[in-house]
Amino acid sequence: MSGKQFDPGKAEVLFSEERRTLLPTEAVLQHLKLNSADAVADLGAGNGYFTIPMAQKVDGPVYAVDIETKMLALLKERAAKEGLVNVEYIVSDLENIPLSEGLVDKVMAAFVIHEVPDVVIAINEAKRILKPGGSLMIVEWEKVATAVGPPLEHKISSQEMAELLGQNGFVPEVVRLNDRHYGIVAKFG
Repeated sequence: MSGKQFDPGKAEVLFSEERRTLLPTEAVLQHLKLNSADAVADLGAGNGYFTIPMAQKVDGPVYAVDIETKMLALLKERAAKEGLVNVEYIVSDLENIPLSEGLVDKVMAAFVIHEVPDVVIAINEAKRILKPGGSLMIVEWEKVATAVGPPLEHKISSQEMAELLGQNGFVPEVVRLNDRHYGIVAKFG
């Protein structure tokens, strides 16, 4: 495991009451503007904090992509308890995603971009799997010192992320989620 990668042994914190208060899934996902017919990819799906609500909103497939098999196993258990059958589990890094070009309408990447070795490659992989006119939503830690979360040197500021997205063919819009976290909804094509 790289020094940047989330420790699956701490998976329970992803559903903490504090996180639910800071990042209510409904409020965050409203910015992605999901339609029932959408096909969605959740990059860095983890144990499903955003995957499960997305799968409940869409009839199309939700591709849960994560490098960590333990996290996907936890997600699979949660999806089964919810009776969800539209989640597909894909073990992969974010630089070589085994999904077809132009497959999905929306991509979600929450708290994972700061972990990848090459952010530009990951952004371009998200673009590759998106249909023209699709949207990518990145949720990340603002580059400020916090008692929790990744070290400051691993964080990418909202301004820097928006610039990277713009340089790689997206039209980004920054959304302030709270004092620690931002979202960027980026349109492609």
